Amino acid sequence: MSQILVIEDEEDIRSIVVEILRAENFDVIQAENGEIGVELAKKESPDLIICDIKMPKLDGYGVMIQLQEIPSTQTITLIFITAKSTKSDLRMGMELGADDYLTKPFTRDELLGAVTTRIAKQMAFEQESQKQVDELRDCITHALPHELRTPLNGILNLAQFLIEDYDTIDRDEAMDMLQQICVSGERLYRLTHNFLLYAELARIEQQPKQARKLINYGEQSFTRTIIQDLAMQKFKKVNRKDDLHLELQEAVVKISQSKFTKIVEEIIDNALKFSDLGKPIQIQSYFQDNHLNLLVIDQGRGMTPTQIAKLGAYMQFDRKLYEQQGSGLGLIIAKLLTELHGGELNISSFPVKQTIVHIMLPGKLSI
Repeated sequence: MSQILVIEDEEDIRSIVVEILRAENFDVIQAENGEIGVELAKKESPDLIICDIKMPKLDGYGVMIQLQEIPSTQTITLIFITAKSTKSDLRMGMELGADDYLTKPFTRDELLGAVTTRIAKQMAFEQESQKQVDELRDCITHALPHELRTPLNGILNLAQFLIEDYDTIDRDEAMDMLQQICVSGERLYRLTHNFLLYAELARIEQQPKQARKLINYGEQSFTRTIIQDLAMQKFKKVNRKDDLHLELQEAVVKISQSKFTKIVEEIIDNALKFSDLGKPIQIQSYFQDNHLNLLVIDQGRGMTPTQIAKLGAYMQFDRKLYEQQGSGLGLIIAKLLTELHGGELNISSFPVKQTIVHIMLPGKLSI
């Protein structure tokens, strides 16, 4: 049985709404003002809230704002009741995150129609979300043990060797092993971080209200320095500085520095992993049509159209040949982060020849 919270300061209207809903076997709780309504929502976490806009103490807009600041209530479906129906009122409510409107006076059928439609959509959304969670759990169950085993084995084997030969091992050899342990530890850390990050992004992607909040934080990044510094660092680490070709235009994008850095890191790493030493990698950025365009072009093994279409988490192409390279989460994380911030990630490729990863993010030219 779905639970509905009715927040309405006019007792006559509130009583009628409650009576109609209870007659349809809904579990109904009620509040006579916005402050009580917010407290009830925090306590009960109802499936749906019907809230009047014009109320003393705390109006409907204030209720909406407070609910969105509380993790347990920010995704609850909300229907506003209003005596107004101007475009500005409707726009304000929708921008705050309202799901629907009922304009006074409304009929029994209009009330029930709005409620049943929204609850049906919420149930469908929850079923799809649960399906996504189940699929994610299955993917992690199958992928995580293998991905963790390789670096973990490296750490344990080298550590055991150092312990057993502590008195006889050469100092330089010991240092080399310690450096390898650090490399394996860094890989292990990044693997676990990527698995957790993907799980979080997949959850946010299924909750549009949270996705909107992610975009509306107002953070921004100056892109040229981030791309240049990260690229030089990555290429130097694998002794491929001569393979790097940069052509960058400064732009400002509407995404935090940490998230933009993560996107750039993953697409550069992908190019380095799947192209050989001595093969050039071009990194270009330019501003066009209110978007930063970032391209990473490598001369590696490429992908077929079918492989590109199937791009997804835990799917690494030609696994047997390339399984030492990682879990394949990098591109999907970059894709999710880009799309959650209003952008696009596209791939074009020619097998055994070239791959182009093209990212577009909303932004502006740097002055």
